Amino acid sequence: MPLLLRLRVGLHLLVCLNCAQEVERFEVTRDILYNDFMPLSPGFEDSVMAQIAAEEEDALTAFDAEETPLNALTIPGGLSTRGWVIAGLITLVSLVTAFFGLDFERVALEAGMSFLLPVGITIGIVLTAYGALFIGSHLKEFSERFGL
Repeated sequence: MPLLLRLRVGLHLLVCLNCAQEVERFEVTRDILYNDFMPLSPGFEDSVMAQIAAEEEDALTAFDAEETPLNALTIPGGLSTRGWVIAGLITLVSLVTAFFGLDFERVALEAGMSFLLPVGITIGIVLTAYGALFIGSHLKEFSERFGL
C-alpha cells in the first residue's frame, strides 16, 4: 500500500473509533486463524507424497501385468451396457422427434431437399459416433460374449 494511503488510513483510525475497533477485530481474527484455528501437521506432506508414490507403483505394476490400455482407462462407476443402450435410445428418439417440432415442415418446404441432406448427415454422424464409442468402450465384453 502506498505511503500516502497508509497515512490517510492511520489518521482515519485515530479519529474514527468504529473503524479502529473493526480493524482490531480483523487483526485478532487473523491471529486466531493463523495460530490457533488450524494447527500445522508436521507429517502431512510426507504421508500424502507416500500415498501418491504407492499409487504410481500400483499403476505401473498393473500396466506391466499386460493389462490392456482400455481396461486401464475404464472409469469406475461408468455407464453399464444397459445404461449405454438406454442413453442411445434416448438419443435416437430425440433425433427422430426433431422432425416434429419447431416448424420443421415450414423450414423444410422453404429450403427444399437441400435442407434434408445436412440434417441426415448430422443424424448419421451422431449415431455413428455414439455406436463407435459404445462398441469401443465395451470391446472386451463383446469379444467374450460373441467368442471373437
